Amino acid sequence: MGLAATFGRAVAAHRQARAHLDAARYGLAEIQAPADSGEAAGIVDRLRRIGEAVSAEPEPAQFFAGPLPVRLGVATTMDGEFPAVVPLHGGTHLAIDTDARDRRVAALLRTLVVRLLAAAPAGSVRVSVLDAAALGATFLPLRALVDAGALPPPATTEAEIAARLDEAERHARAAQQATTGTPELLLLVAASLPDGRDLARLAALTHAGPTAGVCVIAAGYPPRSAGLTPPPLGGTTGVRLDHQGYAWIGDPPGHPFSSDGSGLAAPVRLDGDPPAGGVAALADRLGEVHRRESTLDFTDLLPARPWAESSGNGLRAVIGRSGREPVICAFDDQTPHWLVGGRTGAGKTVFLLDVLYGLAARYSPDELSLYLLDFKEGVSFTEFVPTGRDPSWIPHARAVGIESDREYGVAVLRELRRELNRRASALKRHGVTKLSDLPRDKPVPRIVAVIDEFHVLFAGNDAVAREAVTLLEELARKGRSYGIHLVLASQSMTGIEALYGKTDSIFGQFPLRVALPGGGGVLDTLNDAAGALPIGSAIINPAAGLAAANSVVRFPDAHASAAEVAQLRHELWQARKPGSRPPAVFKGYESAHVEDDPTYRGLVPGGRRPLALVGRTVDVDLTSALFPLDATPGRHLAVVGTSPVGASVLHAATISLARQHPPGSARFLIAPLVAVADEIADATMAELAEAGHPVSRLDAAGLRDELRKLSGQPADGPGRTFLVGYGMDGASGILSARDENYKSGLDDLQAVLRQGPAYGVHLLGWWRGLRRLSDDIGGSSNRDDIACLVALNVPGGELGMYLGVTDLAYTPRANRALLVDRHDQRTRLIVPFVRPGYEEDDEGH
Repeated sequence: MGLAATFGRAVAAHRQARAHLDAARYGLAEIQAPADSGEAAGIVDRLRRIGEAVSAEPEPAQFFAGPLPVRLGVATTMDGEFPAVVPLHGGTHLAIDTDARDRRVAALLRTLVVRLLAAAPAGSVRVSVLDAAALGATFLPLRALVDAGALPPPATTEAEIAARLDEAERHARAAQQATTGTPELLLLVAASLPDGRDLARLAALTHAGPTAGVCVIAAGYPPRSAGLTPPPLGGTTGVRLDHQGYAWIGDPPGHPFSSDGSGLAAPVRLDGDPPAGGVAALADRLGEVHRRESTLDFTDLLPARPWAESSGNGLRAVIGRSGREPVICAFDDQTPHWLVGGRTGAGKTVFLLDVLYGLAARYSPDELSLYLLDFKEGVSFTEFVPTGRDPSWIPHARAVGIESDREYGVAVLRELRRELNRRASALKRHGVTKLSDLPRDKPVPRIVAVIDEFHVLFAGNDAVAREAVTLLEELARKGRSYGIHLVLASQSMTGIEALYGKTDSIFGQFPLRVALPGGGGVLDTLNDAAGALPIGSAIINPAAGLAAANSVVRFPDAHASAAEVAQLRHELWQARKPGSRPPAVFKGYESAHVEDDPTYRGLVPGGRRPLALVGRTVDVDLTSALFPLDATPGRHLAVVGTSPVGASVLHAATISLARQHPPGSARFLIAPLVAVADEIADATMAELAEAGHPVSRLDAAGLRDELRKLSGQPADGPGRTFLVGYGMDGASGILSARDENYKSGLDDLQAVLRQGPAYGVHLLGWWRGLRRLSDDIGGSSNRDDIACLVALNVPGGELGMYLGVTDLAYTPRANRALLVDRHDQRTRLIVPFVRPGYEEDDEGH
C-alpha cells in the first residue's frame, strides 16, 4: 500500500509539473479551428509563441515555483513549427530510447545540461553524469565546465557509477528529511544505462518523488535487449528516435504519444550542441561562483560555542565540505580508528591540524586528551606546545613528540596500554560496560593518539618494532571499548617488514580511511580515486577503502589561517583549569642540560642515597635518568664511547652529587686525563669549589697514588669520596705498570671498585673504548663491579657481547645514549646531559 501511494503521489506531481503546458493547450480549446489552413496556421503560431515564452530562461524566483520547462527541439507540423519543451525538476524525469553513442542524443544531453545550469540560480543545481559506454567522451565538449568546477568528471567505471548512485541516494534521503528550505536539485544524467542492480537503483530514484530533489535523464531506456524487462520509471517523459532523424515525445517512455493527449503528436527535430562561446561564458560565470563558494576558512570547522559537547558517545568534528555541505567524521564504535595517507606536500599535516583543532574547540580537556607523535623531520605538532616565542599550549595535549624516536613512540604506546588497563579495571569495579556509564565526578576523557609517519615506528624487524606491533595490535582491537582512538598517517603503506602477517588484524580495525593526493594506498586496491585529487581535498571512506563509499571533501589550510589558529589556541589556553600542566614534550633534535632538569633543581643535601644524574629518559614524561650510589659493591658509573659528550655526562653526574652534600662533607678527586676534557674538567672543579667542597686535581701519576690509598680500608672521614676520571684510558699505561711488590694500579682500581662503596668511595669514569674498560676492570667476568654503564657511540653488537645480551636493540646515534643498570637489570634509552656549546653532530663528534 505504501509503495502504491508513493507511486500515486509521484504521478500526481508529474501531472502538476506539466500544468503550464496543459494550460497552454487547453487554453486554445476555445478557439474554433475552421477547416481552412489559415486558421490552423494561426493555432500553430499561437503554439509557437507560447512555446517560446515557456522555454525562455526564467527568473531564479520562478525556478523553484514549479517544474522548469526545458526545450528539446522544434516540433514540425504541416502548418509550421514551434518549440517542443518538457518540464524537468525534482520528481520529473526524461528517458531517451537511444543512448549517447548516437550523436543526436549526445548533443541533446550536452544541451540539456548547459540549459539547466544556465537557467537555474547559481548553486541550486548540481549535475552528476554517468558515461560508461563512451568512457566520458560524450561530455568532452563541456570540458570548460569541468575545469570550472561546475561539472564533475563523468563516472565511467562500474565502481565510479555505483559511488555516484550512492551520492544520489544520500542526497534524496537528506532532501526528504529536510524540514526547511528548498532542496538542491541533483541532475543525474546517464549517457547510457548501467547494468543490473545499478539500473534498478537508477529507476528507483525516479520514484522518489519531488521532495527528493532528484531529476534523472536516462539515455538508452528502455533497453533494446531481447527478453529484458526493464524496471519501470516513475514520473518520466519519454523520447523515441525514429529512422528519419525525428524524435517523438510521449508518456510513458516508448510511446510516441498517449491516447489521452498527453503526448506530442508531432515529430521533433532535436536541438544540436550548444555554441562553444556560450559554454565558455557559462563556465566563466559558474567558475567564479564555484571559486567563491569553495573558499573554505578554518573558522568554518569550529563550533559556535567551544567545549559545549560531551564525548560520552564518541567524538565528532567538521573536517571540511562536500559541495556546500559540511562533512562530519567521528571517533565512535563504527569508526574507532582512522588511517590517513598522502604523498609529500599533499596536505597531510594541514588535514591533521584541522581535525585536532576542531576536536579541541568542540570538547573540553575533561572530555578529550591528545597524544601526538611525529616521526619525520618536521614541526607538525609544534604549535600544540609552549615555545620561547609563545608560552601558550593546547590544554588537551598530554604528550607531544616532535621528530620522535621509535623508543619514544613505544613508550607512548605502553602508556596508552596502561591507561587502557586502568579503564578496564574501572569499568569492572563499577559494574558497567561503557565509559559514559562511569561516575562523572572524575572525568574519563576519550583519547586520540595521532602518529604521523607511523611507518618509521615499525622500521626493520628488531625488538623495538616487534614490541610496537604488539602494542598497536592490542590498542587497535580494544581501544574502541575504552575510549582510546588511533590515527595513523603515512606517505606509504608498503614495505613495513614488522607488519607482515599483521596487516589485516591491525588495519582491519581502521574502517575510516582518508586518502589525500597520492594516498591511495590506504584505500582498496581497486579504488584509485585518490590519484586525480587536487591539493586541499581528500577521499573520505568509512568502509575500509571500498570504492562505493568514497566521498570527496575539501578542507581548509590551517597554515594560511595563522591568525585565526593563534587566536583559538590562546582562547583555549586561557580557558584551561588553574594549575593545568603543559604537555610532556619530546623534541628529538634537542639536547638536554642538567641545569634545566626539574630533578636537579629539586636536589638538596640530606638525601639517603646520593643520585648521579646523567640525562633524560626517552619516555612519555622525559623522567630524569639517574643512578643511586649506595654501599652495594659495584655502585660506580662508567661512561663509554669516543664521543666527547662523555665529559659532559661526567660533569652532570658530579655537580648533581655535589648538590646533595653540605659544603665540606664530600671530597672530589678530579683527574682530567685527556686533552678534550680539560675545559669541562676545569669548569667542574670551579663549580665544586664555589659550592664549598674540597677538590683536588690529579694527573695520571696522582691517580695511581690515590688508587693505592683508596684500595685499602680508608680512614674514617667526614663523608664520601668521589673519584672522577675524564678519559680513564689515558692513564692505562701508568696504571698497568707494577711496583716492587708486583702490584699494579689496575689491581688497586679493581679493589676500589669491589670495596669502595662500603666505605663511601665511588668512581665516576669515562672510557673511550669498551675493550679498554673491560681490560681495566679485569675482564667481562668483573663487569658487575661497575653496575652503571652509559654507552654513547658504541656499536650495539659490541655492547651486547660485553653485557652478555644477545638481542640488545641499540643503534648509536647523536644525542642518544643507553643507560644500563646491571643491578636492576634495566636498560633505558636516554638523552645524555651536555654542557651548552658541547653538543655533538650527526657523526657523534
